[in-house]
Amino acid sequence: MTDTIYALATSPGRAGVAVIRISGPEAFQTLNILCKKFEINHRKSMLCDIYTQEDLHLDRALVIPFKGPKSFTGEDVVELHLHGSIAIIQKALETLSKLKNYRQALPGEFTRRAFANEKLDLAEIEGLADLIEAETEAQRIQALKVLSGKLGEKVKEWRSMIIRAMALIEVTIDFADEEVPTDVTKDVLSILTFINNDLEIESESIIVAERIRNGFEVAIVGKPNVGKSTLLNALAGREAALTSEEAGTTRDVIEVKMDLGGLPVTVMDTAGLREAVNSVEVKGINKALQKAKSADLVILLTENGEMPPEIENDNVLKFISKCDNGGMPDGVSGVTGYGLENMISSIRHKLEIRVQNQGIATRFRHKEAIDSSIGKIIKVKKLVKDGPEFYELAAEELRQIAYTLDELFGKVDVENVLDEIFSSFCLGK
Repeated sequence: MTDTIYALATSPGRAGVAVIRISGPEAFQTLNILCKKFEINHRKSMLCDIYTQEDLHLDRALVIPFKGPKSFTGEDVVELHLHGSIAIIQKALETLSKLKNYRQALPGEFTRRAFANEKLDLAEIEGLADLIEAETEAQRIQALKVLSGKLGEKVKEWRSMIIRAMALIEVTIDFADEEVPTDVTKDVLSILTFINNDLEIESESIIVAERIRNGFEVAIVGKPNVGKSTLLNALAGREAALTSEEAGTTRDVIEVKMDLGGLPVTVMDTAGLREAVNSVEVKGINKALQKAKSADLVILLTENGEMPPEIENDNVLKFISKCDNGGMPDGVSGVTGYGLENMISSIRHKLEIRVQNQGIATRFRHKEAIDSSIGKIIKVKKLVKDGPEFYELAAEELRQIAYTLDELFGKVDVENVLDEIFSSFCLGK
């Protein structure tokens, strides 16, 4: 990485402050070129007059230098905190573009350099991306959990235990002439059972984590003209769906994303459930039933309290619609707002129960690696139970598990196994 890269780190456009980040071997040289009088004081902000190469006074800015490896990218980094004028930003970027060995950073290149210099692991990078995109409190909390390295710590724990199991098995193979245990079945199975239980919990929780990142789906269903579209508009605070007294107005699924008590939710208005009168309505009703089946929660609006037999979902909240005058505990009105607060509270309560099962793995690629490891652990347990003559095969499978987890985070090599062996057994006699 011989190039020094630069980019605007804040949103483009007018602002009180704009930050330009510079990273690379010649980052500090920027200060010698742009600042006439400047003494580098690492990790401390300093006020500096910024000039172009043509000696044009560009701005008075706060400058913060970060000496590598104690920086975001692990390289020398300089941050220019300029006034957020469009003209100043453009001129500053133009000035940097004229410097030798400087170039505009590619999308995500600062973070890529941080990964290459082992400042962030892959999961932490994913957490950083999620944190930037977070729109609700639940998303913020989840992203911070991943960014803080908790998943990395957990994976290191699993890998450490895998290495321990490998050491127990390989010591009986490679050091058979020494005074070491010949049957380690019980100890190895105990370790593998513990890891397997942990992995299964994480695998199941990833579905919840994905919902927090992408939003829980809540489907509003019911017969035509029961008030579904009016309710959606009331929840959204705007006219997201057309409403009419004519039955069958809603033909397609209408989705509105919103924040309900800190939880990201996509509320869906669906076609009314009835005996369809044409092929277009048939498609709309089929979509409604599909959404009701796959949704995390169904809001069933009814005027008589009955449950349509077509709905296949265990998570259903029933409300009596069109209670414009109030007076019913489970009543709701999209016109007057009666019962909306109670409905939102009920939705939030249902979804918060789901959130309690949230783990620390958050993405589908995490699930793939975890599920693959679970399958290999089951295979190893069978090999170990079959006896010491299958230990070599078991050791190789354990090594593959370590490599699978390595796809998420660090490295496992022979030295790790040998270190475990020699620290656990007195073989140097």
